Amino acid sequence: MATLSSEELIKIKEKTIMPPLNTFHPSPVTFSLMGIPGLEHLHVWIGIPFCSMYVVVVVGNVTILAVVRAERSLHEPMFLFLCMLSVTDLVLSTSTLPLMLCLFWLGAHDIAVDACLTQMFFIHSFTTMESGFFLTMAIDRYVAICHPLRHTTILTHTRITIMGIIVVIWGVAFFSPHPILLKQLPYCRTRIIAHTYCEFMAVLKLACVDTGATSRYSLSVASIIGSCDAILTAVSYVFILQSVFRLPSREAGFKALGTCGSHVCVILVFYSTSGFSIFTHRFGKNIPAHIHIFIANMYLLVPPFLNPIVYGVRTKKIRERVIKALSVKVA
Repeated sequence: MATLSSEELIKIKEKTIMPPLNTFHPSPVTFSLMGIPGLEHLHVWIGIPFCSMYVVVVVGNVTILAVVRAERSLHEPMFLFLCMLSVTDLVLSTSTLPLMLCLFWLGAHDIAVDACLTQMFFIHSFTTMESGFFLTMAIDRYVAICHPLRHTTILTHTRITIMGIIVVIWGVAFFSPHPILLKQLPYCRTRIIAHTYCEFMAVLKLACVDTGATSRYSLSVASIIGSCDAILTAVSYVFILQSVFRLPSREAGFKALGTCGSHVCVILVFYSTSGFSIFTHRFGKNIPAHIHIFIANMYLLVPPFLNPIVYGVRTKKIRERVIKALSVKVA
């Protein structure tokens, strides 16, 4: 049996989900999310690990926020940046996972245009913030390992706050135009989005005007921001590794190396999956749609899932506070 292309699948879905659009509709009321093209028969099963990961995201990140808030001794640069990352993970995953699970389990394909554009804003803005907070945490590790005696004087609470505000403004400023641009476009082809969520390029393809300039703007912004954050983060860890290898104590060196190694693995997962998604839109025309969309889901799911484990469970101070709290409740 021949494999249908994503365009053919969209046409079939268009006939089954809603009547064909023969008239010009400059302002559609709703879009319809297709899910993962070609894997619709597996949506129910795909939703199970996605839901499990979301539970870990919520429980893990809420626990980190509660522990750091309750323990004044944890009000240090590393844990304050970790709280910023946890908030980002919660917003990013909550803006996508519940609707995605409704699509997988309940067949809820329709999403209002305004809700779609709002979801798009949260996804792209908070993905950028995630990248920015990875960079701030890399800077914190660099200062802590390379300049340990000046750590608290360099990263004061005021500077930490300023860094956090810059990351938030960075994410909001560059991606606020995205939903505004899409709101102005006419849609006269189909309202079916070949994706599991309202991703900018997937919605842009539905417009019936030339969107080449808009597409280039979005891909350029995402590429530049992602590349800058990735390069600066990599440079920070290069300096960190140089300092680790100079440590006189081999035990301390291996401990620092293990901690940095786990951090680097999470960062690599984030940048590799997001980079794959960005460059597939530009160069990967022959990549099957279900592979592209599945990996696009990974950079929204895996880092928020791993962050509480790598940055929280593996951090001794947080682990001890959680065990202590659980012991008190059991007693």
